[in-house]
Amino acid sequence: MPIHQRAFTIVELLVVVSIIALLIAILLPAIGKARDSARQTQSSGNLRNLSVANVAYAADWGDRQFTGCPDDLGLVNGDPTEYSEKVGCMGQLVAGYDQNGELFGAWSGGSLCPSWIPGDTLTWSLTFHLLYQPLSYNVPNPPLIFGGFRAPNNKGFNSYVGDRFYDPIFYAPKDVITRELAEPFFEYPEEFHVPANEDEVGRIVWASYVWSPAAMFHPEVHSSCGWKNPNSFPAAYRSPAVGMCRFPDLKTCMIEHHWLQNQESERNPYFGGDDPSWMFNQGYNSVPITMFFDGHVAPMGVREAMDADGRARKLHEENDICAGCEPVGECQYGTWSRDSQYGPTGYYQDTAYDTIVDTSFHILTTNGIKGRDFLSLN
Repeated sequence: MPIHQRAFTIVELLVVVSIIALLIAILLPAIGKARDSARQTQSSGNLRNLSVANVAYAADWGDRQFTGCPDDLGLVNGDPTEYSEKVGCMGQLVAGYDQNGELFGAWSGGSLCPSWIPGDTLTWSLTFHLLYQPLSYNVPNPPLIFGGFRAPNNKGFNSYVGDRFYDPIFYAPKDVITRELAEPFFEYPEEFHVPANEDEVGRIVWASYVWSPAAMFHPEVHSSCGWKNPNSFPAAYRSPAVGMCRFPDLKTCMIEHHWLQNQESERNPYFGGDDPSWMFNQGYNSVPITMFFDGHVAPMGVREAMDADGRARKLHEENDICAGCEPVGECQYGTWSRDSQYGPTGYYQDTAYDTIVDTSFHILTTNGIKGRDFLSLN
C-alpha cells in the first residue's frame, strides 16, 4: 500500500506564524522593560560605589568634599592667576598617565608654579573657571555653565574608585552617547588613553554623574537671603564638611547628568559637539538616578523636585524666612536659587525640551549643603 505523508496547509502555516508574531509582540516590550530596568539597576550600583568613594575621601580629608579650588582663593577675589603669582601654586586637576607615559591634566599655573606646567596665563585662567571652581561663575558671558562638579573622574577622586579616568563606574549604561565615546578606552590598562589621532590633547569624555556644585561652595553663596558672589568673601571656595548637611536624606550629592529615563529624544538641537545630550532637568518626565548625602540611592523625578520647590516657596513666604536677612540680595524662596549669575532660567532651562520645566535642583540648591532638594521621599 502506498504511504501518504500529510503536510501543513497554507492556512495552518499562517496560523502558526501569526501565533509566533503575537508572542514576539507580547514579549518584546517585556524584554525591553527588563533591559531598561537592568541598566537602571547598574547605574544605581555605580552611584552606590561612588557614595563609598565619597565617604573614603571625606575620611582622608577631615570630612571634606572634593574640590578643585584652594580653600583660600577668596583672598585674591577668586583670581587664579593672582593666586598662583602671589599666594602659591594651586593643586592641579590631573587625568592620569597615558600609554606613552605622558601626564595629562587641566593645568592652571602661574609664576609660582613649576616651569613644566604647560600653557599661558589666559589658558590657565579659562581652565580654572571652567573646571576648578565648583561652577563657572564670574566669567564674562560664560560660554558654558561648567565647573569642577562635572569632573569626578579626575585623578584626585578617581584614586578612590579604580584609579582610572575612563573607569566604567563613571558612565551610566543608559547614557548612550557619552558611553559610546568613553567605551573604547575601558579595555586599556593605563590611567588615561590618548588615541593616535589625538596625541596632543587626548579625548576628554565627561562622566555621567556630577556632584552638586551648590553643595561644594560655602552655604552663603546660594543663601536664601540672596546669591552672594563667591569672590566677595574669603571662605566662599572652601568646600563644606559633609557633616554640615542638615537634610542628608533630602539633599542630593551626585546625580545622572543627562536625561536618561523617559527620554523623548537623544539629542538637544541647541547643543553641538560630540555629546549634544539633554540635561537631567530639561524634561518634565525626567527621573535621574540620584545619590543623597546619607548614601541612599533612588530615582528622583523632575516633577517631584518642582512640586517640592512650589510647596517650599509657599511655606517660606508664609513664614517670612527672610525677615532676618541683611540686604544682601533678593530673598530666595523655594528649594533652588533664582538669584545667581545665571538668573531665573537657572541651569540650561532656556534650552529645555518642554516649557513646563522650571527647576535647577541639585545644581543651584538654596543654602547649598544646608538646603534640600526634596521635602520628603514619600
